[in-house]
Amino acid sequence: MIHDQYLKGDLSLIIRADYSERDWYTCECDRRDICDVRLQIETVTSNVEIQPGESLLLERKISDPVEVIYNRTGSAAGSSGQICTVDGESLQCKREYNERTSLLSVLELRDMNVSDSGVYTVRDIRNKEDILIYTVTVTELQQSRICKERYKDGYGAGREDGYGAGYQKGLGVGGVIFVIIGLAVGVILGVYVVPRVLHLIGTREQTEQPVDMGAAAALNQDSAT
Repeated sequence: MIHDQYLKGDLSLIIRADYSERDWYTCECDRRDICDVRLQIETVTSNVEIQPGESLLLERKISDPVEVIYNRTGSAAGSSGQICTVDGESLQCKREYNERTSLLSVLELRDMNVSDSGVYTVRDIRNKEDILIYTVTVTELQQSRICKERYKDGYGAGREDGYGAGYQKGLGVGGVIFVIIGLAVGVILGVYVVPRVLHLIGTREQTEQPVDMGAAAALNQDSAT
């Protein structure tokens, strides 16, 4: 309770959300119940993917007695039921799970197979509440390898397609640049070089005009006179 708010008449109670605090809370005034509140913790869900032969680790979260309920999925979907119970340090499991289970800080289920895929629920026996729900998928090694190979092939094909697209794009850009350079050279030749060449050709033609032989002979005769 917040002291300053309490002095103002606010008797609100703040409860820390923890599994150990789960219970009924009652507000009384003059020996009369004002309200009842039940604190519950939301169920934690998780997806787990493992390979055959690996272990499945199931947390408990609480010290109260719990049970593990298994719902099978796949071709044998529909079969379900309790497979283990945990009370403190005591572990009780069905006969087919005795050799595969152990209890330390978590409940370990060893040597998982593809047929063990399904939903595992850790349930509070006393309060009938689901604490954790694990959706477990045991992937075959061959299937896992095929997925990895497909991913690798798709990645390689994507790189090759990227290289091809980049090469074609480079050719297109190079062609455009070549055309632009050609046009620029043409403009420069047309504006500066061609007029100068034409001027030089005209000057040369004027200097190389043919001499009139008759006029030259008359000029020579006048000079002799």
